[in-house]
Amino acid sequence: QVHLVESGGGSVQAGGSLRLSCAVSEYRYSGTYMAWFRQAPGKEREGVASIYTNGGSTYYADSVKGRFTISQDNAKNTLYLQMNSLKPEDTAMYYCAAGSSWYGYRLRTADFGYWGQGTQVTVSS
Repeated sequence: QVHLVESGGGSVQAGGSLRLSCAVSEYRYSGTYMAWFRQAPGKEREGVASIYTNGGSTYYADSVKGRFTISQDNAKNTLYLQMNSLKPEDTAMYYCAAGSSWYGYRLRTADFGYWGQGTQVTVSS
């Protein structure tokens, strides 16, 4: 069983930055891909970024390319999401996810079987 615990959310003004962290138990068994998803009120959960855990290749949604960076620190069993140039439309609950699917680069919820509880990000204009 993999446990994921997110932290680092908060309230910032547009143009600001936040770094989200996801503490992972049993990181070696966290799966093929890890990812960040987000869900705004009344909207479906959407993929933000994913990383291939054994090679470090990263994938991003078009809406965050050039602004967000996903990374991992295996020594600390931690996944990160650096978010720069934040916009009001980035406001959402952000979730860390892990999965064994080889298709995690597609950023689809169905490819991830483990989820954290989420951390709220609010961006004001």
